[in-house]
Amino acid sequence: MTTVEVDDKFEHFNFDYSIAGDVRDPYPKLAIKRETTPVEASQSDFDPDGPPSFYLYRHADITRMFKDNATFSSANLREAMGPSMGDHIILGLDEPEHRQKRALVSTAFRQRALARWEETLVERVVNDLIDKFVDRGEANLVPEFTFIFPSRVVSGVLGLPEEDFRQFQRWALAIISLFSDWEAGVAAGAELREYLSKILAQRRIEPGEDVISDLANAEIDGERLEDDEIFSFIGLLLPAGIETTFRSSGNLLYLLLTHPEQLEAVRNDRSLLPQAIEEALRFEPPLLLTGRVATQDTEIAGVPIPAGSFVTPSLASANRDPAVFPDPDRFDIFRTPGQHLSFAHGVHVCLGMHLARMETRVAINALLDRLPNLRLDEERATREDAHIHGEIFRSPTCLPVRWDPA
Repeated sequence: MTTVEVDDKFEHFNFDYSIAGDVRDPYPKLAIKRETTPVEASQSDFDPDGPPSFYLYRHADITRMFKDNATFSSANLREAMGPSMGDHIILGLDEPEHRQKRALVSTAFRQRALARWEETLVERVVNDLIDKFVDRGEANLVPEFTFIFPSRVVSGVLGLPEEDFRQFQRWALAIISLFSDWEAGVAAGAELREYLSKILAQRRIEPGEDVISDLANAEIDGERLEDDEIFSFIGLLLPAGIETTFRSSGNLLYLLLTHPEQLEAVRNDRSLLPQAIEEALRFEPPLLLTGRVATQDTEIAGVPIPAGSFVTPSLASANRDPAVFPDPDRFDIFRTPGQHLSFAHGVHVCLGMHLARMETRVAINALLDRLPNLRLDEERATREDAHIHGEIFRSPTCLPVRWDPA
């Protein structure tokens, strides 16, 4: 297969401030909102003359909204992202169609597949990247590691050439930037579909051990996925799979590196790593909000919500709600776990969350195994102003590190 030609300018390509938002610490403002106006009415940013919008800030209200998918529809996500991801984006389907399509798509994410990907793909990708800097004793883990490995993993999971991962990053950026650059987002969706069309046709005839083959041949009770449905799912998986793991793994690394006593605990006891992953997802979620639309007149916390209203739950605020998480503004991998909402909740809980967790676990283990005494490069971190930023997506600006010679 001929690989995609990518301009050199993408060699050091990164998701930038225009996507994430240049906000260092949104949490004090969110805490005030959660306390004073837990259900906040406003006008839609996209349609000032349209239906009202409401922001939710409390964990209990957001959980209730996620559970009531009959009253709070995801159709607005399909309408918003459809021009780029396709009209069959599973994130924007309601029941019972969502349940039927998710069952078919879920066959590609069985535990057996995750175990195979971990051994044959993720470990190899992670170690290949570490090989490139292990002898230097220093690195910037954002451009050299966290930004790259999820793209290569998603490429491999889909059974696509890993060398095309820079192109996948470009498409992913354009797709999630749809509202800031509409033409580029729509064009990226069309280019991705064209790229995938011949591959999908081939996998229907000659399936392999990859997600596209699984989607092409999945069947439940005689029902199968059509081409457009597969394109829409991959159009979602590409940016979501790259974005979520890139940002969440970077956030975890930054938090451990800036809390060296907790990093040392994980280094000495790897059984702590799963709870460290969950605490980082709670404390610094990669995505801070999502959206729903009210299908009928309803209310939340006594506030009337008219039919047609847009409802935006703040996942970041819910994850810092003291009613669920004592001392919520403290990063603590030893805390008693609560139900964070970084992967949403209810029927639309993130389908790829187990893959994201596995990728992060493999990546952190490999870094700790191969980079003795891994630590933050304090001087460079200060000079380059390393920090987590964003008000829509959140991730570190850089991760300068050092380690002892092997």
